[in-house]
Amino acid sequence: MMRAQNIFIVGPMGAGKSTVGRQLAEALSYSFKDSDQEIQRRTGVDIQTIFEFEGESGFRHRERQIIEELVNEERIVLATGGGAVLSPENRQNLSARGVVIYLHCSPEQQFSRTSRDRNRPLLETEDPLEKLRQVMEEREPLYRQVADLVVSTEKRGTSAVIKEIIRRLTAEDI
Repeated sequence: MMRAQNIFIVGPMGAGKSTVGRQLAEALSYSFKDSDQEIQRRTGVDIQTIFEFEGESGFRHRERQIIEELVNEERIVLATGGGAVLSPENRQNLSARGVVIYLHCSPEQQFSRTSRDRNRPLLETEDPLEKLRQVMEEREPLYRQVADLVVSTEKRGTSAVIKEIIRRLTAEDI
């Protein structure tokens, strides 16, 4: 029997956090939230605009506030932004209030999945693949530090990932 009351999904952009999170919530009859979408809904502007006007630090401040609020809900699957783990407060809140699942995929897979998305401020650079590699090198240890489960989404369909997550949550009594 699964005892997880809240499930928080971390990982890099393009790993499938929102897609997996939404379908996992549906499979478990949990509610689904996406911290980036919640920020956009409340501010009325996209993440790129927040980065433009407030910089990354302004965005991270908003992200901390949203995560601090959302982790207190019950029976929720929360997909976090790729950089949410940069904040020690976020890592603490996520770890203390639910099961954290790190969706892992390579920078090459991330690039393949995000290369046509114009709403990725961190990828507005000469060499987006190199930027993804640098970001992964910085964040990978933080994803692993906070994770209760690590699940690969590399070249895998959403349903296979969800089946693995549910199987592991149940088998490991998480």
